[in-house]
Amino acid sequence: MQSLGSILSALLKREGLADAAEGWRAVSDWAELAGPRLAGHSRAVSFRDGTLIVEVEGSAWMHELGFLRKELVRKVNQHLGSDAVRDVRLVVARGGSLR
Repeated sequence: MQSLGSILSALLKREGLADAAEGWRAVSDWAELAGPRLAGHSRAVSFRDGTLIVEVEGSAWMHELGFLRKELVRKVNQHLGSDAVRDVRLVVARGGSLR
């Protein structure tokens, strides 16, 4: 007998949705992945076509996270156990604030 998790995983792979599911897991796990300092000034909001979209508080945080982009991609994919995330796109939150 197979577990529900293994059945779901096989179904997602068969339908070509496995990477999308992993990418959305990165969105939900962002606070853990980014750590408290970065997560306090950013939040993952979406995943599309291998790109994790992250809102940041203002241009200063966009600049700082820009330097960490490759490291963030590596860390996210290591956490996911896949290469679903190929890039992190940073956008300034409306009004410059996440609140």
